[in-house]
Amino acid sequence: MRIDAYNKVSQIYNTSNVKKTTKASSGSFSDKLEISQKGKGYRIAKQILAQTPEVREDRINELKKQIESGTYNVDMTEVADKVVNRYFDELA
Repeated sequence: MRIDAYNKVSQIYNTSNVKKTTKASSGSFSDKLEISQKGKGYRIAKQILAQTPEVREDRINELKKQIESGTYNVDMTEVADKVVNRYFDELA
């Protein structure tokens, strides 16, 4: 390898010159986060659901009393309608 060729290449690319770096000026830039109205709505809905019990104890106790007393009657027409509606909703 010829040394003079290496010197010419280094001169072309200025590899021997070291440039000093400067720090960027510290501006007043800061990150900012904005939550959309839709996101705020989801947060409110989530808080309400967290406060709502999963089981409606009052309704369950009412149905238990009706079953124990023998006054709980189911209309078979309503049951059939709900079964058919649920079946066709799942197909859609």
